Amino acid sequence: MKKLVAATGNMGKLREFRELLVGLELEVVSLADFPSIGEIEESGKSFAENAILKAESVSLHTGEFALADDSGLEVDALGGRPGIFSARFAGIGAKDAANNKKLLAELAAAADSDRTARFRAAIAVAAPCFPTQVAEGECAGLIIHEPRGTGGFGYDPLFFVPELGKTFAEMTPAEKNSVSHRARAMSGARKILKQILQLYQ
Repeated sequence: MKKLVAATGNMGKLREFRELLVGLELEVVSLADFPSIGEIEESGKSFAENAILKAESVSLHTGEFALADDSGLEVDALGGRPGIFSARFAGIGAKDAANNKKLLAELAAAADSDRTARFRAAIAVAAPCFPTQVAEGECAGLIIHEPRGTGGFGYDPLFFVPELGKTFAEMTPAEKNSVSHRARAMSGARKILKQILQLYQ
């Protein structure tokens, strides 16, 4: 079984990756298994550029298949912010609670009709001797006025999806994986990984 290194130290993301990759002949591990890699600078100007940077860096370092996600929240009333800075919206090293608090503060005066937003994800797949490919996905929703739900991570308690009538944090893993930006991007990434696995057989 081939090893796939998920370029993340976020255990919530790793859990979602493993759920979304079930059925592929891959052992999914994380950066925690390769501490020598260290921090990978996300210097790209888009989700796709950052995902490619991370995936190629990890594949080069480990010699293994690598998968990297860069994702974030785009809020229309904030001109698309926080975007690629979603994880550090409240500052470098900011925790989820601080990012959520800043988001609510910046939207305090926004009417419900102006709280439209979307989660976007780009997933890059890199492997030795194989050109890096990217799959993307998005999920539209609304930013509610206070957190709801205890599941998920990041902005999930504030991101309400009208078609299911729940925030990401209120959904079961199966519900979230039926609509999320990451699940939609992973659908494309699965196809890429299947192609690569066939070449390595």
